Amino acid sequence: MIKVSSIGKFLDQPLLTAKLNKQIPTILTLGSGIFLAKELKNTPKEDKIKKGIQTSIILATTSISAIKAPKIANYLTKRPATKTLEELKIQNSKSIQEIITNNKYSEKVESILHRAKDKILSLKEVDTLHQKLDKQSFDKIIPPPTNITSNDLFREIGWLSIFGAIPVAGGVAGGIAADMTTEKDWKSRVSNKVKEGTYQYLANIFMCNIGAGAALGILEHNNIKSKSARCIGMITGIILTGVIGGSAIANFISNKLINPLLSGKNQNKKEIRTPELLDLGLHTDDIATVSLLSGLKWIEPSLPLLYAVSGYRAGIGYRNNDKHHQSKNCSQNQEKTHFLREKC
Repeated sequence: MIKVSSIGKFLDQPLLTAKLNKQIPTILTLGSGIFLAKELKNTPKEDKIKKGIQTSIILATTSISAIKAPKIANYLTKRPATKTLEELKIQNSKSIQEIITNNKYSEKVESILHRAKDKILSLKEVDTLHQKLDKQSFDKIIPPPTNITSNDLFREIGWLSIFGAIPVAGGVAGGIAADMTTEKDWKSRVSNKVKEGTYQYLANIFMCNIGAGAALGILEHNNIKSKSARCIGMITGIILTGVIGGSAIANFISNKLINPLLSGKNQNKKEIRTPELLDLGLHTDDIATVSLLSGLKWIEPSLPLLYAVSGYRAGIGYRNNDKHHQSKNCSQNQEKTHFLREKC
């Protein structure tokens, strides 16, 4: 029977993480194409061209930003870049050959070890090695997660925060560019994009990172090493500072700063952006935050996908219940009603 701990080891394979990283551009491109097709399918015929241009620009800028974000964040925070597939294969070959040379294993185990040099192992193969190899040898093939210490904490929080900011900024820039291309009154739409970008970044990314980091720092200071305690502590920090605090701060900035600067006639209008189901779903990136701060590297490839969603919502200038589009439809309906009244 396969050990439960072997499942985690299977996911921790460096080759698996590297391969997922390599596939992210393809996944984002395919996902964007599917999403665009769905959007166009639900758009009236007369609006399809404009909708296609707008959505394509926002998806393109958001996706490109999300793909480039890790390298930019690495550069700014001096965080070591993850190794490529080719580098890992060379490293694996040396380590595994050394293990085979210094130990005697069955033909089956040796066969799996040779595969591990340049192939991703199946769960069953990982479990076999997990049971047959000594811990030191096994850890050379699949390194164990390393808890982030207080020395690395600020760098990791900074890295995550910069990483998340780039797709959101890309989404806002793409949204503005899309409106400039297709709308005459594009300036009136800028404020919603900036406000949603602020909300997405503070409520779904930055303040959540701060909460998780602060909780981890407190646990580290009190020498609490339990993984479950760290996990609970970081999730608590995320809820308090991100979901609650981040939303409040984002709304305050929107009403006190962004509206007066960018909203023109509506500068005194107060809005409260409240979390919706998708916003709560976007907090799955907080699971990634907790995992990364716990030393689990396999979750890292998912970050561009998760942050790209926040970037897209910022790009369309989303507001609760999509009020901007509703008001537009409402005014159109009013015009039609007025026309019918006159005709009658």
